[in-house]
Amino acid sequence: MKEKLLDIHCTKCGAPATFDIPSQNYLCTFCDGVVGIDEAIKESEGYRSLQHEKLKDEIKQFKLLKTSCTGCGSEILFQEDEPLSSCAFCGRSLVRSAYLEFEEFPESIIPFAITKEEAKDLLKKWCETNSSKQEAKHLLPLIDSLQAFYLPYELLHGPVHMEVSRMTGSKDYPCEGFLTNTFVNRSKQLDNLLLDGMEPFDTDYLVPFDFSYIAGHGVKISDISEVDLEKRVKEETRSVYKPFVQKTLETKAVSIQVNSNSLIRLPILMPVYYIAKDNTMAAINGQTGKISVRGEKESHYYFLPWWLKAILYTLLFSVIVFIGFHLFGVDLITNSLLTGLLAFFYIIVTLCAYSDTTRNEFAVVSGREIFTSGEDTFYRENGKLLMRKEILERKVDEPMFFEKIKGKNLPVILRFTTPLRILKVVLLMFICLFLPVILALFVNGFNFSKINLGGSAVWFCIAVPIIPIYLLMYGLVHFYNHPWIYYEENGRIKRYREKRKLTLPKGFFKDVLRALFIPPMSLAVWFIIFSFITIVYLTAGY
Repeated sequence: MKEKLLDIHCTKCGAPATFDIPSQNYLCTFCDGVVGIDEAIKESEGYRSLQHEKLKDEIKQFKLLKTSCTGCGSEILFQEDEPLSSCAFCGRSLVRSAYLEFEEFPESIIPFAITKEEAKDLLKKWCETNSSKQEAKHLLPLIDSLQAFYLPYELLHGPVHMEVSRMTGSKDYPCEGFLTNTFVNRSKQLDNLLLDGMEPFDTDYLVPFDFSYIAGHGVKISDISEVDLEKRVKEETRSVYKPFVQKTLETKAVSIQVNSNSLIRLPILMPVYYIAKDNTMAAINGQTGKISVRGEKESHYYFLPWWLKAILYTLLFSVIVFIGFHLFGVDLITNSLLTGLLAFFYIIVTLCAYSDTTRNEFAVVSGREIFTSGEDTFYRENGKLLMRKEILERKVDEPMFFEKIKGKNLPVILRFTTPLRILKVVLLMFICLFLPVILALFVNGFNFSKINLGGSAVWFCIAVPIIPIYLLMYGLVHFYNHPWIYYEENGRIKRYREKRKLTLPKGFFKDVLRALFIPPMSLAVWFIIFSFITIVYLTAGY
């Protein structure tokens, strides 16, 4: 029965077309036809329109009632002769009312493949396997209260456009992805993490809605606003692509701005068995049998601001160093002085390191652990429930980054901290640290025996803590704002080298002359120049 309602069809031959991220079009593999994003969305809207008209005629033949929960506010549909006394999502009482019409009834559905008895058996086995867990002990006597519901979801399928950046960077990078069968919960009362735990669903079994599917099952109505739904769509998109973006930009502190206008979005109903009583909550995927149980104990996670992390790590480092010096017999005064100097150096290093997450603030986040039945899922064949041999998992295509090259937006590969770039920074750092020594060698004719490193003592005291940090910090900023960009041309991967004109700041020469000849700035400048020349002279051994 594997009708693929999400297929986009070629307008020339009618064959399924697949999305091509570089060209931003759906391409037919049979006749090389091209289907634009707008055409694909219109095809989806055409299906929804036809199915909606069909439902409007069929709904008149069914006597449906609507109930509203007095506790959580959930609204549930069920057939007139079906008993339903309490809310499955919070346990409160239900108030019945006549149901006339529902304009936003989903046009598609994934039917139940697991019977209620099978779901009970699966949950019972999970409780027995996890008998040491408090959640299993509380769930076991509640298994008979398991209820079957179709829950409202938004199915996302199609291209997404993103602008991504490092939180500490100044450059945005265009990024294109393609979401495949991503689901967003449209119920504001239900626990999103609990429902995520029982995913994924197999959308190969997505079919047009028919009222016969909901016989004997409750249907929860979508109760989330369009504004909140849009937020969830973007948040879900961010969560899907965040690991890829973090890997490419080489940091966890990333910003992802999502444009979801090109997505095909279908409201659908998903099969779920649900238990909720007091602090006990569980959901079972009605298609695959995967179990998700919410932990009863609430955990608290503490997020520290970046500067506090730097201070704490510096204190820990200082304590370890002080103890180490003490064990080696260093006296208290010398120990304190050395530890203080190292702590001063280390606090600068840690502040630079943690400034990569400058948007972190102190926060306490509460959450609950989600327990699942693992990767084993089931399917029904010829009436028998069988375990899948393959793992059913969400497939995510890696996104592509784009840059404007030679007047065209081309897919590119971004590289930031390559070995060669790091080697250049290390080499520059070495040159800056030993600049007086290098110049002194030129002065004394490369007579190494005459070199006096003591002559550069003042320089080393200033340069050792400052130059590595300065070059590391600003070198990384340069790396992340000016990545090496690779693109494909004539079947070969080439590095794109942007042509840059060397332009001096306006008034550069005027500022230099002012610094050299107009006091009081000139006095400080000439003092620094004279001091540096003296350092070179002394280091040369004269």
